[in-house]
Amino acid sequence: MSNPLDVLLSLTLFALGIGLISFLILLNTQVKEKFDRNLAGIDMVIGAKGSPLQMILCNMYHIGNPTGNIKIKNAKPFLNPKHPLIETAIPLSLGDSYKTFRIVGTDYELLDLYGGNIGKGRKWEKTFEVCIGSIVASETGFEIGSEFQSSHGFVLDDNLTHEEANFKVVGLIASSGTVLDQLILTDHSSIWEVHEPTIGPDKEQFHDFGNLLDNEDKEITSILIKFKSKTNYLALNMPRNINKNTDLQAASPAVEMNSLYLMIGVGTDTLGMLAIIIAIVSALSIFLSLLKSLKSRKYELSLIRVMGANKMRLFLLIIMEGLILSVLGYICGILISHGSMEVLSGFLQDSYQYNFSGLIFLKEDIYLFFVSLLIGIVAALIPAFQASMTDINKVLAGS
Repeated sequence: MSNPLDVLLSLTLFALGIGLISFLILLNTQVKEKFDRNLAGIDMVIGAKGSPLQMILCNMYHIGNPTGNIKIKNAKPFLNPKHPLIETAIPLSLGDSYKTFRIVGTDYELLDLYGGNIGKGRKWEKTFEVCIGSIVASETGFEIGSEFQSSHGFVLDDNLTHEEANFKVVGLIASSGTVLDQLILTDHSSIWEVHEPTIGPDKEQFHDFGNLLDNEDKEITSILIKFKSKTNYLALNMPRNINKNTDLQAASPAVEMNSLYLMIGVGTDTLGMLAIIIAIVSALSIFLSLLKSLKSRKYELSLIRVMGANKMRLFLLIIMEGLILSVLGYICGILISHGSMEVLSGFLQDSYQYNFSGLIFLKEDIYLFFVSLLIGIVAALIPAFQASMTDINKVLAGS
């Protein structure tokens, strides 16, 4: 405490190093957890030509814009329930949103895919009936019977509102911790009707479009596909065959997400190296602080020896100082990392509708605590050894 500036510098560097490492672990863990959970066993996504990663992010994680729409007649073979290789094919129709929450035209199978259940109300049955996810419900305050008008696209713009179409909430989807929580689900006919009205001003009436396959000239955005067998070579080659021989595009979510992890990894690895460098510098700062303090306290340390303390007592005294600095730095670093994540979670929620939290503590935080103690001990070893070897006679004699 007699050298507050030195101590403050050491604590600041140590806290920044530990805080940055903790933050990266916290962010990467939550991102990967959410991405992996939303893979939901999907083996392939079929959509319009464009960026395969963009198609995966848009249709599975609902981040970014779709690559376009595809005609049902072109996608019809993959929607055939008797397809020999395909177990499940879930069509999606995108294009509209409400306050950045996406409205998705789909089948009931999407609920089953993510283990979703209707917590209150019922599933959609008519055109313009919707079921909303738990995040949508909490953010909008919608209840059963609430009505709203959609906006074209995925941005919040009152000038793009479809005022002629009123959606009605008939079901609230129970929280599942998946992408369902942030979606508004309805029938494909609702998406078609918003853009190409055919049933007149009375939107309460049911418009029977029949089976999806009966509307070959209509468009959907994509199809989420699960194979019957993940080892069948015909199924594994299907994406390549589709890309080569059709006007459609097929992409593997696992492959594209691994590519994304690699891209993200370059940045996080760089930040990780920076955090390690800061931690090393902080260790040197603690070492220099203790060494400087030791030189100014030789007389006091000698008096402690005179009063009965042995060399080991002095050694442990300096080691304890290093541990105190490392523990304080660890606490500050954890507060910085988790506090930053909590602040950032609001931005991520507004931008991507994904929930992140700084109130989650990982086992890696415990590992970091022991690493912090080790850094404190290593930084204090040389000053502690010098303290224990102090020549009492020379110091007290003033030489």
